[in-house]
Amino acid sequence: MGDIFEEQNKLPELKLDAKQAQGFLSFFKKLPADTRAIRFFDRKDYYTTHGENATFIAKTYYHTTTAVRQLGSSSDAISSVSVSKNMFETVARDLLLERTDHTLELYEGNGANWRLVKSGSPGNLGSFEDILFAHNEMQDSPAIVAVTSNFRESGCTVGLGYVDLTKRILGLAEFPDDSHYTNLESTLVALGCKECLLPVEVAKSSEFKPLTDALSRCGVMVMERKKAEFKGRDLVQDLGRLVKGSIDPVRDLLAAFEFAPGALGCIMSYADLLADESNYGNYKIQRYDLDSYMRLDSAAMRALNVLESKSDANKNFSLFGLLNRTCTGGMGKRLLHMWLKQPLLDVNEINTRLDLVQSFVEDAALRQDLRQHLKRISDIERLTRSLEKKKASLVHVVKLYQSGIRLPFIKNALEQYNGQFASLIKERYLDPLEKLVDENHLNRFIGLVEASVDLDQLENGEYMISSAYDSQLATLKNEQESLEHQIHDLHNKAANDLDLTLDKALKLEKGTQYGYAFRITKKEEPKVRKKLNTHFIVLETRKDGVKFTNTKLKKLSDQNQKVVDEYKTCQKELVARVVQTAASFAEVFEGLAWLLSELDVLLSFADLAAGSPTAYTRPIITPSDEGDIILEGSRHPCVEAQDWVNFIPNDCKLVRGKSWFQIITGPNMGGKSTFIRQVGVNILMAQVGSFVPCDNASISIRDCIFARVGAGDCQLRGVSTFMQEMLETASILKGATERSLIIIDELGRGTSTYDGFGLAWAICEHIVEVIQAPTLFATHFHELTALADESTSDEQSSKKLPGVSNYHVSAHIDSSSRKLTMLYKVEPGACDQSFGIHVAEFAKFPESVVALARAKASELEDFSPMAIMPSDLKEVGSKRKRVEDSDDVIMGAERARQFLKDVSELPLDKMGLEQAVQEVSKLKEGLEKDAVNCCWLQKFF
Repeated sequence: MGDIFEEQNKLPELKLDAKQAQGFLSFFKKLPADTRAIRFFDRKDYYTTHGENATFIAKTYYHTTTAVRQLGSSSDAISSVSVSKNMFETVARDLLLERTDHTLELYEGNGANWRLVKSGSPGNLGSFEDILFAHNEMQDSPAIVAVTSNFRESGCTVGLGYVDLTKRILGLAEFPDDSHYTNLESTLVALGCKECLLPVEVAKSSEFKPLTDALSRCGVMVMERKKAEFKGRDLVQDLGRLVKGSIDPVRDLLAAFEFAPGALGCIMSYADLLADESNYGNYKIQRYDLDSYMRLDSAAMRALNVLESKSDANKNFSLFGLLNRTCTGGMGKRLLHMWLKQPLLDVNEINTRLDLVQSFVEDAALRQDLRQHLKRISDIERLTRSLEKKKASLVHVVKLYQSGIRLPFIKNALEQYNGQFASLIKERYLDPLEKLVDENHLNRFIGLVEASVDLDQLENGEYMISSAYDSQLATLKNEQESLEHQIHDLHNKAANDLDLTLDKALKLEKGTQYGYAFRITKKEEPKVRKKLNTHFIVLETRKDGVKFTNTKLKKLSDQNQKVVDEYKTCQKELVARVVQTAASFAEVFEGLAWLLSELDVLLSFADLAAGSPTAYTRPIITPSDEGDIILEGSRHPCVEAQDWVNFIPNDCKLVRGKSWFQIITGPNMGGKSTFIRQVGVNILMAQVGSFVPCDNASISIRDCIFARVGAGDCQLRGVSTFMQEMLETASILKGATERSLIIIDELGRGTSTYDGFGLAWAICEHIVEVIQAPTLFATHFHELTALADESTSDEQSSKKLPGVSNYHVSAHIDSSSRKLTMLYKVEPGACDQSFGIHVAEFAKFPESVVALARAKASELEDFSPMAIMPSDLKEVGSKRKRVEDSDDVIMGAERARQFLKDVSELPLDKMGLEQAVQEVSKLKEGLEKDAVNCCWLQKFF
């Protein structure tokens, strides 16, 4: 933070004369009000922001309002903040990549004349990409979505259109949804949506609050649009200009939807796609099918730590960070991002990825060779997009060339593989590469670059058209070489005249200010001072020496600069022609980008599996209606990757009819949460196509993972922890099927014990009897373990319910020191005691507090299953109720305390034995009499 203050102090203060200030104020006050827009003004060497934006920037990024200055006279003055170019890049990255609550605008001009030159939003990074990714790889391609929600008697139907501006993809989807918009939330996660367009009536209506809540949970910025924009009029005609190929398939695709075309029309208008002619014929359109991929909502993504978070202590905290060992610029990262949000459901597709990963795991030489070549591959996807949008330069063309010339090496490495999956590698990579690199495709592009670009100049950091490519350039090149030869001759002559060693004492330098000039050190200057003053012109004297020239050198330097400028002018037209020709190879590079990205991600999976200190294994994949979920020696990949962890593996066997629903009890910090999450993470990894951190694994495909493991940042959105818990659970009950996986941790702890237990019991029964999905239910309600007994009773067996089984995380208490040791092993059976007080001891609670807690716990709890679930449970429907209600327990405990107090106050030291026994018997008789109306007290007699 000190660096930020130091930087702020160094910034030039915005100084405008009265006329300039008045002109700017006049322009600024005419700008339309937009609370979300952060507006910056380019002042050449720095930027400024004004009004409420200035206060926001000062507080958010400088953490002080002392950075704010006033511009203008007292009555008309507005707040202003100056921002350096580096700080502007930081702010832009934060606003557009991290936050989802602002748009960004950049203006250029002076006085009262300013114009908007760049605008961006979380879903549309286009004009700011050069700033955002100048020093960082682009690892995600955000989508903009438009949504319409339509209610009928049959329920709610969501119509959705989306655009990925980076990949130039348009899409439509339409599906039924529940009152919590569970399907919409999963779709937003899968598409990587950062921005959503809603009709203004919907965005402001309390009736649609569940819809805006779903968007909020996904971190999506809502943009309100007029209802009239959600129309499909002229959509076929407009798409005919944007989409590659024939219009007939587009017309047929739109005809299959009722509401989605209107949403897509709104997207196209908002993104202004038709205004940019470079978009014409370069877009693809597709249908997004909700059933094509595993569904993951925002709660599951957080619970399983799928994507990176700013709070991660290191890159291995997230599954993305752990798996991301990609090499190809940003292409591999973006594909990995997409795969993690869209795990596969097709057994054959998953096994194809696993086959390829296995081939790279088993052949270390092939894996290392390929990865070395991929490190030389640039971000072909973004470079191609620059070509198509006519924003490319010779630099982009050369980077594509440098990537292209690596392909023969990649192809050759793949041809060396002769393992069991050789035919798959040939079909997947070698055959497509053969087509892409032939004389009509990539080799033709390589030939164009080698003929037109002066590749020898690349070592000097110069990107120039080769003089051999054009006769006029050749003439200018010859002239430039002649002048440079004369300049070097002058350098030799000056060295002789001054009696100085060439290059060592007398240097020839070229700069932007003086062109070619001589330089000597200050140490040498006294030796030649006389000749310097009579035969040369001194340009400047600095610490590093004296710069000087003479009339001949100055004349030759000026002539050389003139020729260089003419060369650049002549080259400019030729560069445009070369870039335009290179753009005609865009389709080749798009195919190449996908092929290399996939290869990169699969090699990344293989590198993790082969390089892990503890073995990963290939999972056996079965359809969702077959097989069980068996993970032997499973580990949490992110937890075991931390330096300070010695991970203890555990088995998880979710077997249909036996242990399909598992209740897991045990102490806090004993590993329950880690265990249930690692099962979800292992299944997700398998369906992405990765090996898993297990000794052996067999996985029945899951169509969705539902997770209820923590309230996260719900309070920041005005939702209580318990309400968030209930909302997430409601999504599970409405959205889960027998093909899903359900992970629940500590359900019902946010309310009173009896309410929480009642809810937990009812939810368990509903999942077991109705949903019948494999479930891991971690809890401190030990009473729930009685469900396992019920599921095996004759009455329950007649219903053919899937099995419920008890597991616990083990811990050891030393009988003498009462010290608790976590063993982190998951074992069959229910936990026979609670360890909350031992955990409090770990936290260094005062001894008096711990002692009182033990006393209270001993009064109120009995962990014997028979005592917890006696035969006289009253049953109403599927809900169970204790005979001992809360009032009964409180009254009984108070009477028991009074009995103990009365006994302790007896003056036993002054009584004889007979008298003492009589007095205690009287107190006991009184307690027995009161116990007649108190079931809780009756247990003690």
